[in-house]
Amino acid sequence: MVKKTVPTKVHPPMRTPTKINFVACLVAALGVSALPAADWPQWRGANRDGHAAGSVVSLPKESKPVWKRPIGPGFSSPIMAGGQLIYLDEQEGKEVAHCLNAATGQEVWRTPYAPSEGDEWGRGPRTTPFMDGAHVYFQSMNGGFRCLKLADGQPVWDFDFRHYGISFSTKSSEGTASRRGNNGSGAVEGNFVYVPVGAKGASIVCFDKLQGKEIWKSGDDEAAYSSFVVATLAGTRQLVAFTAEALTGLDLKTGATLWRLPLRTGAKRHAATPVIDGDTVTVTSQTLGLVRVKISQSASGLVAAPQWVNKPLAINLATPVLSGGHLYCYGPIRTKDYVCVDAATGVTKWTETGFGLGKDQTDYASTIAVGKNLLLLTYDGQLVLISANPEKFTELGRLQVCGKTWCSPAFAEGKLYVRDGRDLLCLDLSNPSRAAR
Repeated sequence: MVKKTVPTKVHPPMRTPTKINFVACLVAALGVSALPAADWPQWRGANRDGHAAGSVVSLPKESKPVWKRPIGPGFSSPIMAGGQLIYLDEQEGKEVAHCLNAATGQEVWRTPYAPSEGDEWGRGPRTTPFMDGAHVYFQSMNGGFRCLKLADGQPVWDFDFRHYGISFSTKSSEGTASRRGNNGSGAVEGNFVYVPVGAKGASIVCFDKLQGKEIWKSGDDEAAYSSFVVATLAGTRQLVAFTAEALTGLDLKTGATLWRLPLRTGAKRHAATPVIDGDTVTVTSQTLGLVRVKISQSASGLVAAPQWVNKPLAINLATPVLSGGHLYCYGPIRTKDYVCVDAATGVTKWTETGFGLGKDQTDYASTIAVGKNLLLLTYDGQLVLISANPEKFTELGRLQVCGKTWCSPAFAEGKLYVRDGRDLLCLDLSNPSRAAR
């Protein structure tokens, strides 16, 4: 791989606002990189697997937020760590990063970072930020990557995807990120941050996470909407990416391809995040269905081979959650189904209707595993609590909490942070004595 230094913008220190969260200052001063298990510092939680610490055994009788604040458009999910909540939205024609006191909802800082973009699905940022130590990282919809200080929101370094020949356009005939905007989250591992650029020769680019120096660039695939996962498969720590062209594993230090399985669709709309289970990776798409791939060692290196395919489960946007050897997920488009699948065999254990609106592209439900139960947030804003029971569907509670949303909420310290197109709110789910039914 050719190493090259990208002319990133490294910003000098700037005046610190007086209104700063104490925990934020402590994190920044110590450079803490390890976050408590109860935090939700990135897309799908601490391990990007949709699992949260604690338990939820019931829902409250009615939706009474701890706090609620109006926000601008965007599909980006909130994240929370160390008492700080970060979210992205659109304000006055710009994408803006916000930091709140997670306990009160009071704003600590805000930083505009890019011009706003949009299409027929809406405006505003679509990628979910991720925290690491004293910094927060994220992409703009139109192709810019940012690193900010968590303490005060001041910029540290950034780069523009146009450096690699990528320009955002709503006129492309394909459903890749260069048309619909950057949705997938990059990832941090060790001293590096990995970014889904999607350019020829720079499908994935690795940077020094503190300085913004390019370490390597790899591949020719266009970026889809899937987020990266760092995992150990067949004994090798690696970056797992579901691009517009393939499911692949890359060497973290060099960007070399360790294994690759072509998985192409006409629309190149891959949106689901890879689900790791031992040496297997499970992904889903509207065209391919639910696919499980086994990674193993061979004389020539790592190889990937399909283990099973459940083609009828043509899931468009949702990512399954693995719990107790089973995959739980919102089902195929137009069905209004929620499904449970045996992860070892790919056999559908049960389906339950009554979720979503039954529309082609808009239906969605996120899933969070909390103890022995699952929290589902549907596209029409219903929060549903079910048992993670592979034998039958068991609903434990249902509550209308917000308007229509494609957002996957954050769950940390017993609190659920949810956004729709108008509001961001905090719900307390830590009291098991309150039952919705």
